[in-house]
Amino acid sequence: MSGAIESAPIGAIESAPGDLELLLAIRDGDGGALEILADRYAAKIYRLAFGITRNEADAEEVVQDVLLTLARKGGSFQWRSAVGSWIYRITTNAALNKRRGKRREVETALEDLLPAFKDDGHRDGERSFVLADWPQNPEAELLSGERRVILERAIDSLPEHYRAVLVLRDVEELSNERVAEILDESVASVKSRLHRARMVLREALTRALA
Repeated sequence: MSGAIESAPIGAIESAPGDLELLLAIRDGDGGALEILADRYAAKIYRLAFGITRNEADAEEVVQDVLLTLARKGGSFQWRSAVGSWIYRITTNAALNKRRGKRREVETALEDLLPAFKDDGHRDGERSFVLADWPQNPEAELLSGERRVILERAIDSLPEHYRAVLVLRDVEELSNERVAEILDESVASVKSRLHRARMVLREALTRALA
């Protein structure tokens, strides 16, 4: 095992000791190791799964699916990423698969959610949209009451991959590089989707405050 640790990428070494030992124990049929790993990651798995599915029951099912995957495939983990990143990837894929069956019911085309601009570059729409100054509101105010509901609805309406990027970056507070690794996308793609997803939330608040 020490040889595997020595040959692991630098990013994986930080989380390797405890997590690696648990994965190896799971491979050997140790149910207690799976329980410990579940305690360590279950809250994060649920939070990410709910952020993508926007449904408590679906998120709970994703948690069970991920833990089952860890039980079955934990021993086959390869040092291409940190253990935590690998679990995030499994969770993201499971949550996206869960969401795909319902996305037509709740999602809106991204272009319909973004602000519109005139040919001269100025903001289109009602004058009140231009004058809305929601960034001056304290963060606590933006995340409470009616405005929080507005944000939640805006997140609900996002296409799945934009929502996944937003949750990984702004809820889980992962770096662009780590999100790109989890989603198997380029950093440039992650930055682009994050920017557009944030614009959707800003637009939702702008219309609400106008």
